[in-house]
Amino acid sequence: MVSTFWKFASVTLATGLGIGRVPVAPGTFGSLAAAVVAVPIVAAGGPLALGFAAAAAALVGIPTAAAAARAMKREDPGAVVIDEFAGQWLALLPAANDLGAWCLAFLAFRLFDVWKPGPVGWADRKIGGGLGIMLDDVIAGILAAGTVALAQPFLPPTVALF
Repeated sequence: MVSTFWKFASVTLATGLGIGRVPVAPGTFGSLAAAVVAVPIVAAGGPLALGFAAAAAALVGIPTAAAAARAMKREDPGAVVIDEFAGQWLALLPAANDLGAWCLAFLAFRLFDVWKPGPVGWADRKIGGGLGIMLDDVIAGILAAGTVALAQPFLPPTVALF
């Protein structure tokens, strides 16, 4: 039997401390929260720290998202946004500290996460459980990071974040 504490902890963590419970566009709000949280992570430890944070969110997210989905009695609850944190952080990796590149990373990640092209859609449809909840967003984050890396040489310089 799963403890009440584990249910509470998994739902709290999986919903991004509740940000996923906003009534409209919880994934977008989760991605925005992830981008805001990424600023001090990158400022303190650089892209390597953000990469570690993304990996930790992805690994912790698998059992946490699965437990939260069971507690919410839904296969892939929209309120679960820990997957947005992992994916958004991956998307931000090549963006350095340039605000324009961060905006592109945010928009590209949301596009791939909502549109679900190719491997993103495959993971969303074919992989279940906590891994399935996390994997489509991780793939969307990788595609968004690739988009940012390819576009960055052509972006005009903007405001530095830190």
